[in-house]
Amino acid sequence: MDAPASDFRKYKGLKGRMLIVGFGSIARSAVPLLLRHFDITPDRITVVCPAGNDTSVAASFGIPVLEKTLTEANYKDVLQPLLGEGDFLLNLSVNVSSEALVRYCWEHGVRYLDTSIEPWAGACADPDASLSRRSNYALREGVLAFRLDKRDGPTAVLTQGANPGLVSAFVKQALVNMAADNDLEYDPPACFEDWAALARQLDIRAIHVSEQDTQVGEQRKAPDEFVNTWSVDGFIEEGMQPAELGWGTHERHWPDEARRHGFGSDAAVYLTRPGFATRVRSWTPLGGPYQGFLITHGESISIADHLTLRENGEVAYRPTVHYVYRPCDDALLSIDELAGNGWRRQAHQRILRDDIVGGMDELGVLLMGNARGVYWYGSRLASEDARRLAEHNTATSLQVVAGILGGIVWALEHPRAGVVEPEDLDFEMVLRVARPYLGEVVGVYGEWTPLAQQSGLYPEPSDEDPWQFINVRVP
Repeated sequence: MDAPASDFRKYKGLKGRMLIVGFGSIARSAVPLLLRHFDITPDRITVVCPAGNDTSVAASFGIPVLEKTLTEANYKDVLQPLLGEGDFLLNLSVNVSSEALVRYCWEHGVRYLDTSIEPWAGACADPDASLSRRSNYALREGVLAFRLDKRDGPTAVLTQGANPGLVSAFVKQALVNMAADNDLEYDPPACFEDWAALARQLDIRAIHVSEQDTQVGEQRKAPDEFVNTWSVDGFIEEGMQPAELGWGTHERHWPDEARRHGFGSDAAVYLTRPGFATRVRSWTPLGGPYQGFLITHGESISIADHLTLRENGEVAYRPTVHYVYRPCDDALLSIDELAGNGWRRQAHQRILRDDIVGGMDELGVLLMGNARGVYWYGSRLASEDARRLAEHNTATSLQVVAGILGGIVWALEHPRAGVVEPEDLDFEMVLRVARPYLGEVVGVYGEWTPLAQQSGLYPEPSDEDPWQFINVRVP
């Protein structure tokens, strides 16, 4: 699974300094590929992260590290000597406000990319904040409100990792593939409305970001320990947020726990329960049918919003969009223990990396409703292949870093695009940059439906249209 040497090309345009905020599992995995692909030397990169982070990878490359926790009170003073006109801020942190960093970069001529929209520490766990205000929907609306009159300025790419990020490119490629398979005549999409019209022509009712992680470590999970293949803090944070999904126009059954936000695009709803407590059904080609968690993710909202068609001021078409995540076995056990402890965090945490002995991450998008059956398009990357492709990586981290690389290259080629989302990027260019690190990229049709996955042991709500959310959700 080694990529050809020609694929490890250098991309130009990164002339200034780069500041990496946060140094968790993804940042450690990104460093060797940043140095491989961009004309930047270690002395022009600086890492800012809280004390106690494992910064050995940065040290091994000679990258200076400033151990400092960014807060609402100090972030401007910390950033001022580290960033200036023409520099690049790569935000891979948790508990640091993305909106605050985007505003700072805009004011100082700095380009920016993050993998998720984050609030300041504690904001999503504030018991005085409404569930709506603790949602990814609200975080996205805040940044989008800032960008309304700022389309010409230093580029800031939001939520460009694997998911959110790369999966938005997967959706567009999947639509193109399905159109060809259905002998559909259409003009190449030139705007969001064109993509939405193509999805409606293909009768796409729902889209899952469907992911099954089968990686396993040499040492199994211990009691009072949370184990994961990527950030434990980030996973717990999003798993404890309200479950969120883009709400489609084909839906006929309003969930009892669903609520609208009452502001913004109205493309998504939230449930009055956390993602860790919400199970849904999905399918991947290798893993087959599975039950996963409906974890809130930015792409559930942005994909649904950008695939919305309006006629005479009313929403005429939108698919239901959400994430269905089956994490690795040790993470499943960790979530079960977390729930059993009344959602109180374990005393210890561990990220599987060098001790992974097998398994893969099967990550893609599942498009449902077309007459040919469900269509899954995405990446199947084994852990051993990820190690051969890039040091300090696992299958999970490398899929994220591949999306980051695609986003950075796009930002360098479009230095004054303002604040953008993954749906604004050239999906073909993003996939071209990311492709050498995604293992086997495939599109597969299947006959799966959520009705076929129901056991029949107990009666549950159903509808003859299999793509209704009432059939996807596990009661």
